[in-house]
Amino acid sequence: MTIRCPLFLLAALCAVFAAAATAQQSEAAEDASRAYERGNYPEAVEILKAKVSQNPQDPKIYLLLAKTYFQMRDHDKAIESAEKAVKLDPDNSEVHEWLGRAYGDKADNAFWFSALSLAKKSRREFALAVQLDERNFSAMQALIEYDCSAPGIAGGGEDKALPEIEQIAKLDAAEGHYARGNCRRHKNDFATAELEFNEALNSHPRSADMIYDIGDYAMKRSLPDMLAEVANKGEAAAPADPRGDFYRAVSSILRKEKLAEAEGRLRKYLQTAPIRDNYPSPAWAHLWLGRALEEQNQLAAAKREYQTAAKLDPKNKAMSEQLKHLPKH
Repeated sequence: MTIRCPLFLLAALCAVFAAAATAQQSEAAEDASRAYERGNYPEAVEILKAKVSQNPQDPKIYLLLAKTYFQMRDHDKAIESAEKAVKLDPDNSEVHEWLGRAYGDKADNAFWFSALSLAKKSRREFALAVQLDERNFSAMQALIEYDCSAPGIAGGGEDKALPEIEQIAKLDAAEGHYARGNCRRHKNDFATAELEFNEALNSHPRSADMIYDIGDYAMKRSLPDMLAEVANKGEAAAPADPRGDFYRAVSSILRKEKLAEAEGRLRKYLQTAPIRDNYPSPAWAHLWLGRALEEQNQLAAAKREYQTAAKLDPKNKAMSEQLKHLPKH
């Protein structure tokens, strides 16, 4: 006897299998995103590579791969992944932005002739990203920073940056003030940069990355009041972002107050923050932890933190200089 399956039953089974496959893909994508957010980049790469084999035409996979390789400082793989994302989704502003970032990161580590070619490619991608979406503020800020800092031979120039700054200022006041401040920072006009950054913080900023980049400036210029405001605005924009703890701790250390609390915030930051290009590095966290301990006269512990900082970032003079100035005990 032959058993015949009704067509509607076959269709139903196909729908069930398709839904299960989609659910598995969605779960894998979420796992990759979580691994990326935690800073577990090797795990994210492995998940994403498996997803590529299952769905090689998905630009979102290649975009997250590009971001992941970027954080791993694997310039070539970041570029390769971003180029694939652009090929699959050429009208997507974000993929052009990240291709620009990948080109720029490789340019920073290349010999001058290759660096010049890569830098020009970086600017081209930032410009395309802005052309596709003028409200992609991170791409526009990258373009403005490039034009403010790169020489004319590389396609930059302040004459290009000024109208771009006016354009972003019309769209968002905080972004406009930040762009002006960032441009003046690159010109070593720190007084104007500080004024503009304060205006940005007072203009209801929404981007945590922008706020905390101002924090990086304030840290390196030893501006405790600005750092406290950075922490306030950053925590309002992104309550779960660990950078708020870091910059609030630095503000307290510069003020020489709440030092035990600052120490706790820095230890928490070291435990929870991912290693990312726009986050304070572990080396900086250990340096400021050393400062907090030194202010509490825990000199042996402070020395250990400074040594760790110098070991993690041996090319950064700030790390080794702190050790030299540590009082003998």
